This record gives sequence, C-alpha cells and structure tokens, in this order.
Amino acid sequence: MKFSVFQISRKGGREKNEDRMGYCYTRESGLFVLADGMGGHPEGEVAAQLALQTVSALYQRDAKPQVSEPTEFLSLALMAAHHQIIRYAGEKGMLDTPRTTLVAALLQGTGATWVHCGDSRLYVVRAGELLTRTRDHSYLEQQAASSAIDPSRINRNILFTCLGSPTKPVYDVTGPVTLQQGDKILLCSDGLWSSVTETDIVRELSTKAVAEAVPDLVELALRNGGAAGDNVTVIALEWETPDVFESTHGVSTDSISDGVFASTIQAGVLDTLIDDLDDEAIERSIAEINEAIKRSAAKKG
Repeated sequence: MKFSVFQISRKGGREKNEDRMGYCYTRESGLFVLADGMGGHPEGEVAAQLALQTVSALYQRDAKPQVSEPTEFLSLALMAAHHQIIRYAGEKGMLDTPRTTLVAALLQGTGATWVHCGDSRLYVVRAGELLTRTRDHSYLEQQAASSAIDPSRINRNILFTCLGSPTKPVYDVTGPVTLQQGDKILLCSDGLWSSVTETDIVRELSTKAVAEAVPDLVELALRNGGAAGDNVTVIALEWETPDVFESTHGVSTDSISDGVFASTIQAGVLDTLIDDLDDEAIERSIAEINEAIKRSAAKKG
C-alpha cells in the first residue's frame, strides 16, 4: 500500500483536549482511528485513549498481515473498546462512566471499510466531490429529514449513543468501498465539522495535499470557533498517491516484512492503563462479547 497521511489535534477554547487519534499499518493493511471523549462525563480523555488502545491492540493481534473479516473485526473492536471503558469505570468505582465517540477506517487491498459511533465523522472525497460521509448518531441528524421539525431547535450535541454508556452502543459499519487513486479520506471530531462547512472540507481536500489541507482546515475551525471553540482533531490520508515519496508524510508498506506492525497510537499519559490491555484481558472481552451475541441470537430464534 501507498498513502500520504497527516494528523493534528488542537485544544481550542476548552480546558483540556479529550480527543485522541492515530493510525497503524502492516504490509497489507492500514487502520485509522479517532475518538472524541465526551464532556459532561468524567475522564473523557481516558475513554478516548482506551478506545484507541483497545482497537489498536486487536488490530496488531489480527492483522497477519491482513484482517480476515474487516466488518466483523471493526464491530468486535468497537464493542471491545466499549467493554474496556465499562470495566475501567467499574474497577475505579465510578458513579458515572467515561464516554467517547469513535470512528475507525480499515484499508486493505483496494477497499476501505469503516465503523462509527457518535458524531465523529468520516468523509471520502473523490475527484473534487464528496463521495460519502458518515451520519451522526445524534437527534439532530436523525430528525433533520423530518419536515415537521426545525433542525435549528435541536441541540447538535445530544447523542443517542456512544462508547462507555451503560446501554449497548449503536454503531454503523460501511463498506468495503473500492478506492481509486487520489481518493482522500478524512476522520474528524465534531470540533471541525461544526465550525467549517462541508463545502470547505471538500474544497480544501480537493485542491491541496492532505499535509496542507488538514492544518488549513483546523486553523479555519479554530478561528470560526472562537474563544469557546471545541477541540479540533483531524487525521486524513490520500490513497495511492503517485508522488507519495516526494512528501515527508508518505507511507509505503511495500518494503516491510509480513510480521512488522507500525503504530502512532501510544499510551501517552495513561501508562497505568496498559496492563488492562494484555492478551488475557482482550481475549476475555471478546469472549464475553461473543457470548452476548449468542444469547441475543438465541432469544431472537
């Protein structure tokens, strides 16, 4: 695979930045992940970090060098991240749970598959036009299509699902979507899309390399957001860029061996949580998820 990639996260006007993002890759696969820890609940940055660490750990385990079933992998990884957050809150005896959104894209062969929960978005831009984007799990997005409801009267910040909530997350998996040379994929927190227009996003991605478009979009969002603006976090890539090696942000996996795993997702300030992500904990999480799926299927039958 060949792709150029650029990522950036800025605090905006908030007291702290609860967004997290990063990417991992093997010889034949790449995973791009972004999470936005939710305000109004404790330790949103912990929820976001746990989500990234869990998904990354599962990817490292399963990408040999490809993930065999991308849709199933993304579903299980999202639910495992949710389980890890609930587990963390339980061990800490927290009365309220940390919560986060999540969007993750898995690229293999010529296809991209993605999962999202909440209002962190993924955009795909092709040949100067928006090919598709995710639809937020918010009451605003849900009701906007109804002519009987004025979208301006709905608070865009109210989500009906997220990771870490006591209720099972609602999520959507899309793909695989066949990629073409020059396609650009952007993952972002709501701090970006709430402060810049869709037209801005498409124009910037269509006319500039991602290494230029991403910082320009982030700066525009920060200016528009003002002193009370949200955190702004973006990770974007251009697929099979012809001049990828002319860019310092180019990545080629062609020369790495099958057993190599590379990642920008780090433990950061949450080093004490690494032990929660050992192989035994991950296997236990997935076993519990699979058992819950079996029970649900049995009830339906």
